[in-house]
Amino acid sequence: MRGWLANERVRTWLLAFGCYSLLLAAYAMVAGPARLTDHTPYNHFALQADAWLHGRLDLGGPPPDYAGSNDFAEYDGKWYVPFPALPALLLVPLVQLAGGAEQVRDGQFFVWLAPLGPALLLLALEKLRQLGRSHRSLRENLALTFSFGLGTVYFFTAVQGTVWFAAHVVAVALGAAYALCSLDARHPIWAGICLGLGYWARSPLLFGGALFLFEAWRACRNLPAPQRWRTLSWRCASFILPFALCFGLSLLHNFLRFDDPFEVGYRYLQIAWQGRIEKWGLFHYHYLAKNLGVVLTSLPWIEPLRINLHGLALWLTTPAYLYLLWPRQPRAGFAGLLVTAACVGVPALFYQNTGWMQFGYRFSNDYAVFLFLALALSRPRLRWHFWLLTLWAVAVNSFGAVTFDRARYSRFYYQQASQETLYQPH
Repeated sequence: MRGWLANERVRTWLLAFGCYSLLLAAYAMVAGPARLTDHTPYNHFALQADAWLHGRLDLGGPPPDYAGSNDFAEYDGKWYVPFPALPALLLVPLVQLAGGAEQVRDGQFFVWLAPLGPALLLLALEKLRQLGRSHRSLRENLALTFSFGLGTVYFFTAVQGTVWFAAHVVAVALGAAYALCSLDARHPIWAGICLGLGYWARSPLLFGGALFLFEAWRACRNLPAPQRWRTLSWRCASFILPFALCFGLSLLHNFLRFDDPFEVGYRYLQIAWQGRIEKWGLFHYHYLAKNLGVVLTSLPWIEPLRINLHGLALWLTTPAYLYLLWPRQPRAGFAGLLVTAACVGVPALFYQNTGWMQFGYRFSNDYAVFLFLALALSRPRLRWHFWLLTLWAVAVNSFGAVTFDRARYSRFYYQQASQETLYQPH
């Protein structure tokens, strides 16, 4: 045992497992019995897994009444789950063993998965330190890991278990694994696999490939010219091929369902605001002002205290992100991580949905891993005010995790079915 603990790599993995265990306990306690002992009302992924086991791509009929027809797509008289399919694929063995979708505790399953993302983030942070690219100590990396797990909107996301949040849980884990494999472009095949699978959980990760390209160029730029281009080409090809395979399978899946490889099914959602999609499309400049309003200016209402279900501003739930605007002596890779986060995050600002319903801007989960790695590279020291803001973030997001979508705390939230109200009326 002493010999094992003397190995830094083994110690790092043991610490990651420790982080996983502590966060699992926190998530399970906050999720509570109701979300751990029964299926969720929005168990779309379990329903999709059950359909596959019956040899169908569609659900075989209308969705169950308990789901309230919430975010299902209807095409050619058939009902589909339009969301990327990896979370459903993960549930296939459980649905098979349980005998049906309604016998699977999907909320509990995704709570078990939720600590994987933060644990893999710790491994990436430690890899940066071991490569000499980060000033952060082990204690600081542990603090950043728990700050991610408890001090961002990932906390309230991790304890929901329902379809929209389950997708984030899977994507965060794969995004962190992708970042870990991309550092110095040392594992291009695994990086491509992780990013491709991540795209199968949350499609915005499609644009996260920028990180590997930056890392590959940084790792190869000092090599002699012939070797540089040969090594760079090999690593990029090894990364792109598995990702392209995953992307191609996604196109095939779309074609088999909707007769169009580039149709994911969102246009066929049976939702109250279908009219705006038909008028403006899924992505349009028309949506930018509203989305920016949520990300930058959405604050709690007062008299009485309410949180609009469009969610709180990103800087309010995780104020440490503000440090990325004023880096001091950033280390190698800082700019590439910020550009990658922008590549993933900016398209969502033109999307027809703000993320509704949410405690904070949940789409930030798609790029939060890249922002936290950038924080590790942003400055030589993280001073007391950084950690004070981190404690604030843990307090705010703990409130969100405990109260969001709980009947007993509904008085703290404002919901309007039209989604038109962003700021508190006069």
